[in-house]
Amino acid sequence: MADLDYEGFWNETLIQLRNDLREEEFSGWFSDMKFLHARFDDQTGEINFVVGIPSAFHRDKVRSHYQNTINSKLKEISGSEISLTFEIIGRKLDKKEEITPQNRKNTESVIEKTTKKKEKKEKHPQMRDDYIFDRFIKGDNNSFAVNAAKAISNNPGKAYNPLLIYGGVGLGKTHLMHAIGNQIYENSDNRVICITSENFLNEYLDGLGQGKMNAFKNKYRHTDVLLIDDIQFFTDKPGVQEELFHTFNALLDAKKQLVFTCDRPISELKKFSERLISRFELGVKADLQPPRYEERCAILRSVAHTRSVKIADDIIDLVSKNISSNVRDLISALNNLIAYIELVGEGKPLTVDIAQRHLKNIFNAPRQSNLSMDNIIRVVAENYGLTPNDLKGKKKSQNIVSARQLAMFIGREMTDYSTTEIGQDFGGKDHTTVMHSINKIKAKLLTDPSLESTIESLKRSIKEFSAKY
Repeated sequence: MADLDYEGFWNETLIQLRNDLREEEFSGWFSDMKFLHARFDDQTGEINFVVGIPSAFHRDKVRSHYQNTINSKLKEISGSEISLTFEIIGRKLDKKEEITPQNRKNTESVIEKTTKKKEKKEKHPQMRDDYIFDRFIKGDNNSFAVNAAKAISNNPGKAYNPLLIYGGVGLGKTHLMHAIGNQIYENSDNRVICITSENFLNEYLDGLGQGKMNAFKNKYRHTDVLLIDDIQFFTDKPGVQEELFHTFNALLDAKKQLVFTCDRPISELKKFSERLISRFELGVKADLQPPRYEERCAILRSVAHTRSVKIADDIIDLVSKNISSNVRDLISALNNLIAYIELVGEGKPLTVDIAQRHLKNIFNAPRQSNLSMDNIIRVVAENYGLTPNDLKGKKKSQNIVSARQLAMFIGREMTDYSTTEIGQDFGGKDHTTVMHSINKIKAKLLTDPSLESTIESLKRSIKEFSAKY
């Protein structure tokens, strides 16, 4: 952070001061100032601007009459406490160096014009660079969420804070959250942390176990933007909820941006801290709904265009009418058709009849939203003459352990639940236990050909059971 260029913030401050002061007052005290450089202290988190000024008299006058106003505007624009150091440069600036009023649409355009051009940043290690606003189809089902997300990206910490994006599986919560992070990261020097709740929990537990909680707290309480995906996984985990509460407060007080995603409204989370819920209620809550027919068509055309594949309108219509659950299922179906085109090619052009046959299983499958770990556990338990409580309990007889491992494996295959959430559905077992079970089944599949047919049979039974209930 030591070499970051904050000149744009300084120039925007001067523009705002010029608007507030009489022209002769501004020209007398501010037109001869020059931004020199900024220093960032990684230990204290303090930012210091070094500004050139013509004389000691000039410096003292600005300190006594204007410094509080300057500091206030800098904090409002940058979202950070910034200290000022004046360095006497002993000369007048050329006229061409003076700050002049500009017509501008927003602060960001001014900062972009006044800040030195930088080389393109490396990809953020925690965010998908294809999850951007340009690839997110806006419609009636998500327009409020998209508008809020873009407002935050243009003015982090000052538009809507915190933002909670919620909705079912595959509706674009993670895409929208990453789009916010990518735009802020690309267009500013803000520090951005984007993390899943599972990884946040694991870091918290590592901090506790290794005596490194101070490092954990410093990392998350001194960032500029914090994005956490799927906070419903913090349910029934009071320790990490307590830590999130204090992190939440620290960042909110410092006007840092907070964005979260969840699979349901915050009020519906069970075994969740009431005071943490109250913090979420302070901000904006954006609901993502399944896309309508027109939006589904637009999504399919956009993805096909991105993949440089031509899909006929009647096939787009077929897929859009048969899949209405979520965006993920739509794109999965399209990927199947693209694979057909790439593999078969010109020998057998894709027609509506071929698409219908090729996607028959997808069209006829029960919606994934109907699947639950309880249904999976129940079907697997009944298949092996056991009860759901046997699989959720701590018994370690071979037949129970085998069925339990199989149910965990199928749960990971058929749902988007993380290993942490699957463990919770099995009586609060640790995510490492779930991973061990999954790996055991994968190893058995290599040596027992009959196991694969057993798994497929169980999956069909689970889908049929879920369709009924």
